Amino acid sequence: MVACQPTGTQTPAGGSTASSAKAAASPEADASATSVAATVPNFVGMGLQSAQDTAQEVGFYGLDSHDALGRGRAQALDRNWKVCSQSVAAGTKASTDTRLDFGAVKLEEDCPAKDEVPPSADSGTMPDFTGKSVKAARMALDSGTSIRVSDASADDRMVLVESNWQVCTQVPAAGTALAGRPVMLTAVKFEETCP
Repeated sequence: MVACQPTGTQTPAGGSTASSAKAAASPEADASATSVAATVPNFVGMGLQSAQDTAQEVGFYGLDSHDALGRGRAQALDRNWKVCSQSVAAGTKASTDTRLDFGAVKLEEDCPAKDEVPPSADSGTMPDFTGKSVKAARMALDSGTSIRVSDASADDRMVLVESNWQVCTQVPAAGTALAGRPVMLTAVKFEETCP
């Protein structure tokens, strides 16, 4: 049985394979060989998929995106989203190993004046979740927090896709110490008005 050997293990003329393999496996060697400076394009207004394609054409492969409205929605179908903001300003010279993050909204939505910051309960107190998505509220709370969400309308609907529902009321009130207390939220869909 004959095994094929990768070309990187062949002995160079007058050299040893150990030093060649070590140099090829060195992360520093890979980073310096692949990282170059490039001008960051203006991605704002582009479709998210087009922005990602353009970034890769320029050499930026470390790409992230987030919901610019702070609702915690995942950009599963990039072609359905547009870029509202970018983490590195257009025209900036940056190393191509720099991570770029795009703030995006769905095509039919308006971009916010600035990215909405998701609420946080890091201080141990209840944030004001009013008008925020149920998903953003859940993400802000400790994973061990008991949360009950109910429809604020008289329809008694199940809240299934939490990023599509906005909080109307909350217990405990904003600013109250959480200390393991259960949280109760009422919500309606974003296109609806809280009663």
